[in-house]
Amino acid sequence: MAKNQALQLLGGLTPAEFLSGYWHKKPLLIKNAVPGFKGLLSPEELAGLACEDEVQSRIVEEINGQWHASHGPFDDEDFAGLPEKPDPKHRWTLLVQSVNHYLPEASQLLQQFDFIPHARLDDLMVSYAPDGGSVGPHFDSYDVFLLQGQGKRLWRVSEQTDLSLVDGAPLRILKNFDTAQEWLLEAGDMLYLPPHLAHWGIAVSDGKTDCMTYSIGFRAPKNQELATEFLGYMQDKLNQEQTTLAGMYEDADLGLQEHAAEISGSMVAKVSAILRNIQWSDHHVADFLGTYLSEPKPDVVFDANKKTSLSNFNKQLVKHGIVLDLKSQMLFTGNTFYLNGEAAAFTGEAAALLTRLANLRVLSADELGSSLPVDPRLLQQLHLWYLAGFLHIND
Repeated sequence: MAKNQALQLLGGLTPAEFLSGYWHKKPLLIKNAVPGFKGLLSPEELAGLACEDEVQSRIVEEINGQWHASHGPFDDEDFAGLPEKPDPKHRWTLLVQSVNHYLPEASQLLQQFDFIPHARLDDLMVSYAPDGGSVGPHFDSYDVFLLQGQGKRLWRVSEQTDLSLVDGAPLRILKNFDTAQEWLLEAGDMLYLPPHLAHWGIAVSDGKTDCMTYSIGFRAPKNQELATEFLGYMQDKLNQEQTTLAGMYEDADLGLQEHAAEISGSMVAKVSAILRNIQWSDHHVADFLGTYLSEPKPDVVFDANKKTSLSNFNKQLVKHGIVLDLKSQMLFTGNTFYLNGEAAAFTGEAAALLTRLANLRVLSADELGSSLPVDPRLLQQLHLWYLAGFLHIND
């Protein structure tokens, strides 16, 4: 994608204009952002996903003004207990996370947003709701694009500073919501919302078509989380021989203390000096980010591919090419590539191929067939990733 090309997806803005003027700053309504878009799956197919064990899903209900939330997997009885027709006393919404892990078309949709780094992408969540269904007024800590599929949704936004929450609710629902703007989105329309902007989406049905919304969310780790995870990373580095802190605590200058149980200021100063020898560079931070941001979430499981020899894998590779598993996250920094938390370093043509794979999630047979003999290590690495289920032969 040309970085300075105006996109209909962004309402005629270039990605650079969107990033400088809106990203992390203010909302943007884009009418007809994806022309002809009616969604990627039916309500029945979404409900089917919510019945799968490995899929993260929720049903949020508002019953007589009280909020309730239940977590999947669900079954037919769960859905049978929900009103089929709009009921102002019992409104509900089904939400399914990480649909891009199970639907190739969802992964392809996310590729349209590659003007945002993959390292920031979280997932594609799809919601279904009959008339009046919502998850209540709330705010999120991440950036999100809200793309309307079938039906309509009324979005209200507020710049309020009152963040008091409804007591006892299973969700972080704002107690007092003051609407500043509102927009009615139809199929193909999209609304971008920056973090911490209060909003409220309400399904609007014409009696024939219920509402389905596609939420493209972007990950924003908390500073505390980053610091905690990085310190764990550095602990592992310190346990490696080449970075072990040499020596041991010494106090040949130990003086007599009045209180034997007291930790002296001298001891604190000595240990502080030792700890100041723990240093890290931008390389350490980049390596940490590559591992941490590509690490799958705890609920993600990969199915290993059938074992095959390296030579047979090579034949299939040259014939068909490869594609990343839908659940895989691949990032790189410099010449180091990270696939689902595993690092591998390459240079030259091999690095160029892996860069393309990370960006586009697929490599054609022609690209691989002409390049693999240059670096047999690349073939071996791809084979290992294939056996782990991280990538597949592109059928």
